[in-house]
Amino acid sequence: MTTDDAGFDLLADRTLTSLVAALDREDGVEAELSMGVLTISFDAGGAAFVVNSHRAAGQIWLAADRAAWHFDPVDGGARWVATKPPREELHAALSAALSRRLGRAVELRTTG
Repeated sequence: MTTDDAGFDLLADRTLTSLVAALDREDGVEAELSMGVLTISFDAGGAAFVVNSHRAAGQIWLAADRAAWHFDPVDGGARWVATKPPREELHAALSAALSRRLGRAVELRTTG
């Protein structure tokens, strides 16, 4: 985990920006990133999903459908892994939540 704030912000921003790019390729969702907070809204309505960087904890947090995950950076921030079992990777957890909400398979892939 990165110990300085600027380093963490760089890692988290890179990840959130990557998620926006992946979400922009998905039908039925709208992704908006502002100040470290990614809001995912749905054409069909319903509560938005929120993915945000949390500098104080050194984590990325995901809130989706009444569930919440906290992810720690691993592999130098190349991946973010949940702190609690089953220790899902961020992209996999978000893909699964989106799949449940949209009623179809969604697979967000990590980039760069």
